[in-house]
Amino acid sequence: MNLKEWQSSGQYYSSEEGQIFYRDYNSDKEDVIVILHGYPTSSLDYADVIQYFPNYRIVVHDHLGFGLSAKPIDSSYLLTQQADIALELWKHLGISECTLIAHDYGTSVATELLARFNAGDLSINFKKLVLSNGSMLIDMSQLRPIQKLLKSKLTGPLVARMASFNTFKRNMNRIASADFLHEDAELKLHWNLLIRDGGRNVLPKITRYIDQRYDNYDRWIGALKAFNNPTLLLWGVQDPVAVIAMVDKLESIIPINKVQRLDHCGHYPMIEDPQSWSQAILDFIN
Repeated sequence: MNLKEWQSSGQYYSSEEGQIFYRDYNSDKEDVIVILHGYPTSSLDYADVIQYFPNYRIVVHDHLGFGLSAKPIDSSYLLTQQADIALELWKHLGISECTLIAHDYGTSVATELLARFNAGDLSINFKKLVLSNGSMLIDMSQLRPIQKLLKSKLTGPLVARMASFNTFKRNMNRIASADFLHEDAELKLHWNLLIRDGGRNVLPKITRYIDQRYDNYDRWIGALKAFNNPTLLLWGVQDPVAVIAMVDKLESIIPINKVQRLDHCGHYPMIEDPQSWSQAILDFIN
């Protein structure tokens, strides 16, 4: 698949912040799954999992600043803002009840949504929740050096300008499991989505989501503690960033939970083994 083919397969929603690219699969189905993707990739992460959900409507969009969505230079890129946009899109698509799946960066968008949900502020019902390899417990996260450099106001813009496809490839493979290498063609598509439309210029600001996790820790982890619908912790065990030790702590925090460990996967289990990742979710939902 090339960039043009991927773009032509989706649609755009006009938010106040800019155009938001999304995919709406199996739109005739009643049971809905919405997905919040991770950093620094896009909805493309889920291209290989859709085939395993023929009986579900699946909606996945590119967050503002990611993939094919708008990348305004003057945006704050707050995670609360990303939550606002997700809610706008789902309302536009007529979604009132769903299973919420979130990975990596998306898990903090999800916890902001849960804080509002628990307070009774949302019209949408999250029947079930799936959290996959996300460093919500930011104090336990093993951040990569490039993340630390990118989020710095001093070094971020320079590092973003200097980053190359080989830099991206090296970092993606380092957070994968020991026996997995991403295909170059797939990584080049992810890279092109990352840098298109001035992506380098907004990447440092987006990367400061890490600091937002510290600033909102009590609110967002508190939201997990107060969420009383079933939650699946679906984790690639070999993830060197969102380390598996997080699962034990999350298990003690979240009231109603199930844990599924994917021993052979790293940080992107939906890419490394889309079938096992998908089957774990289907088993949980059903």
